[in-house]
Amino acid sequence: MITVRPAEERGHANHGWLDTWHSFSFAGYHDPAHMGYSALRVINDDRVAKGGGFAPHPHRDMEIITYILHGALAHKDSMGNGSVIRPGDVQRMSAGTGVVHSEFNAHDGETRLLQIWILPKLNGSAPGYEQKHYEEADLRDKLRLVASPDGHDGSVRIQQDASLYSTRLSEAAEVSHTLAKGRRAYLQVAKGELQLNGKHLKEGDGATIEGESALTLKGVQDTEALLFELP
Repeated sequence: MITVRPAEERGHANHGWLDTWHSFSFAGYHDPAHMGYSALRVINDDRVAKGGGFAPHPHRDMEIITYILHGALAHKDSMGNGSVIRPGDVQRMSAGTGVVHSEFNAHDGETRLLQIWILPKLNGSAPGYEQKHYEEADLRDKLRLVASPDGHDGSVRIQQDASLYSTRLSEAAEVSHTLAKGRRAYLQVAKGELQLNGKHLKEGDGATIEGESALTLKGVQDTEALLFELP
């Protein structure tokens, strides 16, 4: 069964420097029907204005993935890491027993990103950090594994039995994925439009997927999307 969550039904807040849409309950947006899906707890579609950013703030016991759609984001944390995240980069921060980090727009214009939180399998682990870059050829008309429990195939490693795939689909291009029995999935359309097993999804739409063994994504126009395979 595939259930589409239209983009306009997400939570929304505009703080001036930050225009954000919440797929699941977050901060001032609370919806008991959308508290997360399996181990997937947060997908925030953030647009950070020039000069804006998130001042140092703490996290714990969460796997946090940052995925840049446009612009650049400067990251610093209490583990001593400092980096700039750009399109094609996937950053993973394991908050574990506690970490403080900041993120600021490092682009001469708006930066757009997806910030993703995944619940860890176990709490109380040591904090950690990882960042990898994927070229256009890695993502174009492919489902590219970018996060997994064991870090295989060049993916970042997350502390949960979940996998994240990224794709940039050309118009009319198709990619397929097989779900093992008992596995669920969630699809987030970041840009463009596509069909998921014949269902039409546009930018910002999400879809929960249960009881489906075969998934086919077909680009309606040039599209960027994330597919989460979940327990």
